[in-house]
Amino acid sequence: MDIAALSVSMHQASLGQSISIALTKMSLDSTQQSATQMMEMLQAPHPTLGNSIDLKG
Repeated sequence: MDIAALSVSMHQASLGQSISIALTKMSLDSTQQSATQMMEMLQAPHPTLGNSIDLKG
């Protein structure tokens, strides 16, 4: 294998790895944002929560 072909092959492998890392980071950011939104939703008080009591048995 000549030097030029080896260089191209190594560059392609490096590019593929960089793309994989970038996609993983995007996925982690999206997951973190979704988790944050869910936590905010669960912590927000519901406007009618605690206003009535169901006494039916």
